Amino acid sequence: MGFNIITIIISVVALVFGFLMLVKGSDYFVEGASGFAARLGIPQLIIGLTIVAMGTSFPEAAVSITAAFKGNADITIGNIVGSNILNTFIILGITSLIIPVAVAKSTVMYEIPFMIICSAVLLVMGLDNKITFIEGVILWILFVCYLVYLFFNSKNNKEQKEEDDEKKKVKGWMLILYVVGGIAAIIVGSKLAVYGATELARIIGMSERFIGLTLVALGTSLPELFTSVVAAKKGNADIAIGNIVGSNIFNILFIVGTTALLTVVPYDKKFIIDSGIMIISAIVLFACVVKTKKLTRLSGAIMLFSYCGYFVFLLFN
Repeated sequence: MGFNIITIIISVVALVFGFLMLVKGSDYFVEGASGFAARLGIPQLIIGLTIVAMGTSFPEAAVSITAAFKGNADITIGNIVGSNILNTFIILGITSLIIPVAVAKSTVMYEIPFMIICSAVLLVMGLDNKITFIEGVILWILFVCYLVYLFFNSKNNKEQKEEDDEKKKVKGWMLILYVVGGIAAIIVGSKLAVYGATELARIIGMSERFIGLTLVALGTSLPELFTSVVAAKKGNADIAIGNIVGSNIFNILFIVGTTALLTVVPYDKKFIIDSGIMIISAIVLFACVVKTKKLTRLSGAIMLFSYCGYFVFLLFN
């Protein structure tokens, strides 16, 4: 019993430190990479649509790829599916309770429907219980198409030259330190998080599926949670939904696609139900905003109650 308690404590500490390293590592990497991009004259908006968007998805990517190579397949898929459900129901639910979230017309008409399509594609690919190399290629093709869409869509927005100028003031050696240190923290943090999660699942008797869909998903969604809640508190609530929708698309296309290119990703039959919930969460989001172009407090409450129902389902399945 004593051994189990000590192991549990070590696992929890590893999990917490792993999450902290993932979050801070992502922050530093984004800061350094965007600083270099600004020095090269790359528009800040393009930096935000690519480097920063990928940066907030790096915790999911690091954990999923690490788990896949270690044979913890349930954490790999559970992390992505769980993060997407949590992003939509919990993060947007909390954010819209703080302040109603305005939604851009393009997000309602194009990005949310594309998120639904990506979620459905992942479910169809998982019906044969694995995501293969060819399917990884397909996901990457969709990912490139999404980046092209973002690039052309960004031409309708104004660039933030002042932010570029601020980034250029940071010394080159500091930017290198941010990038290298950020990558190192992400790698170490992902290993700690996977170790902690798998040990907890083994000792407590919970399935890796449950741990991946809840605990690991929450930990790797911290960057999105912080970004959305802070944006809402500052009165920039419209940033929140774009951050979440973009992150969910990146999670499926970039992370699952990249992992499948490196190794075959097993897809347990139980995840078919979870993937269905992921699709439903995206449809609920679309239904809440399609008419009003706004995510209200009532919508936020509905989303939070929906996640509570899903969590109870997980406890008994």
